[in-house]
Amino acid sequence: MLAGRHAGPIQECYMSLINDRLDFSTVADVFLMHGSMQSPAFQDGRLAGALALHDLTAEAWLDELCATFGIEQPRDQESAEVLLGWRRQALDALSAAELNYEPLLPDDLFSLAERAQGLQEWTLGFLELVQAVDTETRNAWTANLREALDDLQALATIEVDLDDSSENENDLFALTEHARMAAMLLYTEQHPGQPQVEEADAPKQ
Repeated sequence: MLAGRHAGPIQECYMSLINDRLDFSTVADVFLMHGSMQSPAFQDGRLAGALALHDLTAEAWLDELCATFGIEQPRDQESAEVLLGWRRQALDALSAAELNYEPLLPDDLFSLAERAQGLQEWTLGFLELVQAVDTETRNAWTANLREALDDLQALATIEVDLDDSSENENDLFALTEHARMAAMLLYTEQHPGQPQVEEADAPKQ
């Protein structure tokens, strides 16, 4: 069972989760360490969608990533801390009153084309979860949320071969902001009156 496979690492890492904000490169290094060439951006999109829609547990998150890596559990405690800290960072930001959630995307150290590719991959991961939602749940969403999610479809096909220019930089910023707001709006509507989720990382027995 999942709890049996991950309970030990989760309990240990829960007490020492990373306090500093994790960036894209740190998580990408963990992916490479586990032999995965997949961009963390795609998984971060799935993470945001899953936290909003299903209250994704720490155990389930590690299980999904380990399945992606083709392994039973993270190779070491440091890797587990990064992966768990990644989830906690996203959950804390999505549930915070400050509305300071940020998708985990390539930063300014990467080219504009690489950053656009990251945004596209994040969007594909996020929409993969959203598109699986049943009709009854969708119908309960506000018009603003449905419109925001519909607009994300365009992000899935954005031009990623961008030249580094101030115009393209501004356009990419605006598109990233749209993705960010869509994720927060989805979380907020799925968690009415619940701005904080305090016990989400506690292992289930």
